[in-house]
Amino acid sequence: MPRILLAALNARYLHAAFGLRYLMANLGELRPEAALAEFDIQQRPLEMAEAILARRPEILGLGIYIWNVGPATELVALLRRIHPDLRIILGGPEVSHETDEQEIVRLADHVITGEADLAFAALCRQLLHPDPSVTAPPRIIAAGVPELAGLTLPYDLYSEEDAAHRVIYVEASRGCPFTCEFCLSSLDIPVRAFPLDAFLASMQGLLDRGVTRFKFVDRTFNLHLPTSSAILEFFLERWRPGLFVHFEMVPDRLPEPLREIIARFPDGALQFEIGIQTLNPEVEERIRRRQNHARLEDNLRWLRRHSGVHLHADLIAGLPGESLDSFAEGFDRLVSLGPQEIQVGLLKRLRGTPIGRHDKAFAMRYGPMPPYEVLQTLDLEFGTLARLRRFSRFWDLFGNSGLFTESLPLLWHPDGSPFRTFLDFSDALHDGGVRTHGVAPLRQYELLWNRLTGVLGLAESTVRPRLQSDFRRACRHEMPAWLRDDDGKPGGIASGTARAPGLRRQARHGSRGTAPPTAPQLRP
Repeated sequence: MPRILLAALNARYLHAAFGLRYLMANLGELRPEAALAEFDIQQRPLEMAEAILARRPEILGLGIYIWNVGPATELVALLRRIHPDLRIILGGPEVSHETDEQEIVRLADHVITGEADLAFAALCRQLLHPDPSVTAPPRIIAAGVPELAGLTLPYDLYSEEDAAHRVIYVEASRGCPFTCEFCLSSLDIPVRAFPLDAFLASMQGLLDRGVTRFKFVDRTFNLHLPTSSAILEFFLERWRPGLFVHFEMVPDRLPEPLREIIARFPDGALQFEIGIQTLNPEVEERIRRRQNHARLEDNLRWLRRHSGVHLHADLIAGLPGESLDSFAEGFDRLVSLGPQEIQVGLLKRLRGTPIGRHDKAFAMRYGPMPPYEVLQTLDLEFGTLARLRRFSRFWDLFGNSGLFTESLPLLWHPDGSPFRTFLDFSDALHDGGVRTHGVAPLRQYELLWNRLTGVLGLAESTVRPRLQSDFRRACRHEMPAWLRDDDGKPGGIASGTARAPGLRRQARHGSRGTAPPTAPQLRP
């Protein structure tokens, strides 16, 4: 039985607990006495408690995040009732700030704030091998910033099952140079890089074990050109069908040497997550976000026209001073640049972030429970933010899914606003009782068909070819009778879809050189 059990409550099975693997890797001589236990938040806390206590650990380490603090609090409360002698150590971003306000902190024995890679091992040594001459460790321990060169990398702790079935998280650096007030990274010290040779050797080890999906968690992967170029060249030289690498990119930094490497990757091999967040200059200044709009737009246009990168752009609704009109303008501007996905998220007041300094001036009100989403602001009333929340979920179904790349732009063609026309569609879906989740693909096609032909009055001869083309590319079902040509034939469209080597969702979207879907040429 392990004396130390490192447990994770992941959002889904697909995700592996990266932070806990770092703790395990850096336990030193205690590593043989430790084990990992991974759960997901869909499991009942009582079942988790049973599994944990069956292994009879002396110390339990738990990583606490905004998405798991609710069930984690229930789990810790159960463990306290059942086994009060179990020593519980918490870490993670959710408990690294405002610790005196949290029930889960009150229930735990110790909380390590900050980067706990080495501090967790030191605390375990004190607890398992106490020295009477040394002062007992405090309940709240502020971890020092570790030298990255001194850390043991955790990649050998990914199992064969992880390699075959889960997203593998990796990092070449930590920290962020920016000071955006809504983000915990604004509190980080400047960017620090892991030694490149050791990191690439670990990546080679993962490739040799058959890993094909790499997700870099670096906040600003393209900040340091020599490092980002070296990593891209590494994967390009070793590319094989099915390889998929995800990076978070600074949107206005894409110099020519980086473009040259990116353009050589096969379509679908790379995904860039690009945090735009807002395109309102006044809001940007207010929240201390810096980005060059001209370079940002040029970079996105170049990526869409000259690379096969899948672009996932982020916008935040509810920032202080952002109105519905200004958000709509930013959304439409981003649509015109053609990223395959636009993730619309509502502002969250993460613990410790300085965004709270605007609460009074902009009447910011947040939900009291995780994920602490904004409920209303001076510029956006509660009902408007509720509409935006639904907009986000319906856009994910119709805009981001890749099911409607040809037909969806008919909503706003020839000169309408993508945001306004889709918001109207979203409102109509809600008024009609359509849920924001669990809508079957065939039902989605029917809903869009009814909107385009029945409500907007577009000719069936205009809509049908585009919806058929989308169906042929993306849907695996037999084409319904109402979508077939007038003669009852499916227009040469067979059921089923070819699957690209990458991820299915990404494969549905346009590839290299595809124009942004903003002005479709209507058929007569």
